[in-house]
Amino acid sequence: PWAIGKRADGSLAAADPSQYLAGYHTDIPRLLKGGVGAQFWSVYVSAASSSAFDKKLRQIALVEEMVAANPDHLAPATTANEIRTIREQGRIACLLGAEGGHSIEESLDKLRALYDRGVRYMTLTHSDTLSWADSATDEERHGGLTDYGREIVGEMNRIGMMVDISHVSAGTMRDALDATRAPLIASHSSAFGLAAHPRNVPDDIISRVADNAGVVMVNFYPPFIVPQLAARSLEVFEEGRRLLAELGDEQAVDDALADRWDDVAFKGDVGTVVDHIEYIARLSGVDHVGLGSDFDGVDLLPEGLEDVTCYPNITAEMLRRGWEEADVRKVLGENVLRVMTAVEKAASRGGAPTL
Repeated sequence: PWAIGKRADGSLAAADPSQYLAGYHTDIPRLLKGGVGAQFWSVYVSAASSSAFDKKLRQIALVEEMVAANPDHLAPATTANEIRTIREQGRIACLLGAEGGHSIEESLDKLRALYDRGVRYMTLTHSDTLSWADSATDEERHGGLTDYGREIVGEMNRIGMMVDISHVSAGTMRDALDATRAPLIASHSSAFGLAAHPRNVPDDIISRVADNAGVVMVNFYPPFIVPQLAARSLEVFEEGRRLLAELGDEQAVDDALADRWDDVAFKGDVGTVVDHIEYIARLSGVDHVGLGSDFDGVDLLPEGLEDVTCYPNITAEMLRRGWEEADVRKVLGENVLRVMTAVEKAASRGGAPTL
């Protein structure tokens, strides 16, 4: 949705996902080719945006329009059981994930409104620190979550929305684990122990996510999986933040940094991603790792994972390394379905623990 909004002004006529979309990572023909059975569509707006909540609703409407226009292949889903039923029908289950708690504009009513529109996870922050939570890529002002941040986590538990700790600081990760009464996720973060980027999850938190019965979903973005690119990407990010403050236009920033990765010799490959999967599995067990590609949200991808047709390459590499089929299936989706089920049950019990 973000890519279509940015490149096609949110028009499905201009960027029809039922057809091959050149320059995108995702469309329906390629989802089918890649064997994708369920997809979280990220409804994202920039942390620098005004009227973030209203813009988020327009992103949701775009996904709803896309799904309604393609009923033979897509169907909306909000529960784990619905995902399984849709997959049995041979269609792709379409879910919503809200990136960045800035979009609720400090309002629990708006959080509940997103849930009512179908959103089933919210990333607590995006790139900027909020009044109630520290971001991984901004100044840490609170040491993690504030009391109101913990109240937001509690409300997410109560209504049945997964708490997502990607993009947040390590302190916010720890506070969210302390506050939550249901399993949580890191929807698109890799292992800090292999690539020291603040967007990744440190070893102690990976272990705590396992204790929480949650899942860390590995991001494919090369700066998050290749250690040599991690430090450089932070420099690029800071330059982008400086340019945004100066130019006030995200497209102008992208244009100014268009050649940022042109000289990268090694951007990782399928094996690099599986290295992160295996690293997290060693620390947490195979029940607590999944896939969080970040397709259509990144400007660089590893070799062999250029778009959504490439998911089978991960399966092949894991089998080549000796993984059992049942454990591969956990990584490909069963682990997230288990978390969704637990979050749903916790909500039905008023947020009581169901670990």
